[in-house]
Amino acid sequence: MSDRTPRPAAVIDAHHHVWDLRNDLPWLKDERIPFRYGDYSSICRDYMPADYRADTAGWPVVGSVYVEAEWNRRKAGEESRWVGEVAARTGVPTVMVAWCDFATPEAEALLAAHADIPIVRGVRQKPAAAPSPDAARRGAAGSMDDETWRRGYALLERHGWSYDLQTPWWHLDAAADLARDFPQIPLIVNHTGLPSDRSPEGLAGWHKALEDVASLPNVFIKISGIGLPGLPWTVEANGPVIRDAIAIFGVERAMFASNFPVDSLVGDFDTIFSGFVAATADLEEGDRAKLFHDNAARVYRLPHAL
Repeated sequence: MSDRTPRPAAVIDAHHHVWDLRNDLPWLKDERIPFRYGDYSSICRDYMPADYRADTAGWPVVGSVYVEAEWNRRKAGEESRWVGEVAARTGVPTVMVAWCDFATPEAEALLAAHADIPIVRGVRQKPAAAPSPDAARRGAAGSMDDETWRRGYALLERHGWSYDLQTPWWHLDAAADLARDFPQIPLIVNHTGLPSDRSPEGLAGWHKALEDVASLPNVFIKISGIGLPGLPWTVEANGPVIRDAIAIFGVERAMFASNFPVDSLVGDFDTIFSGFVAATADLEEGDRAKLFHDNAARVYRLPHAL
């Protein structure tokens, strides 16, 4: 990147979290889960809007999208209410993505409860997934092929909501079928399709999977979560992934996100967003504005006042 490449005039952070450990977040309190970045003890603390504003200082963040933070799943409705109250009090986040298990009998009622929170724009739920490409099979219970799960998924259209999909790239063939069968529901691939295997074979599989799912016009991608365990976030390591994702989806269907505070495990906000700027230095200013602001504003229907 040239040092003269300007920062964007406005940023919408398309994926972040806030949390207060007085709430029921087992993975941050009483449990430790296998995590793609390894040890995450440094984020097992309160992370509130004031902390987020401190991390984003110096960047023109004019709006943000909170994504469900894996509360105790029995308290998903409480999570939405709490985030709505925090947003009303502090202005962060602007909108939110709630959680619901589409395969449960309670899905319809939970979605209706989320609909009472004005800032809810969609749902994230991680469908059943295999640990590796070789283990991937279609049709598993709780997967995107599961007919019960799909009946719950169809309810998103009733609310006019989108779906945030976090799954390894080797399940994006199922995501392509899902998007094809439900064309009115925007499907947003989270964390760049999780390209954690940077071997030539791993990147080739990831690239092909992105191409397949990007062929559906109602699919979008959030470029975030691309750090590597034990390594600092650098544009040298991550620039090719960023540029490939944009080339595959186009500047109309990709958006940048911090995934904070989780991605603070691999880099500070300034490092990551400066990397996004560097990786897109060859694009026209209007195209970079789409990636940093416009696409997130459109897909998540942020208020026009931003």
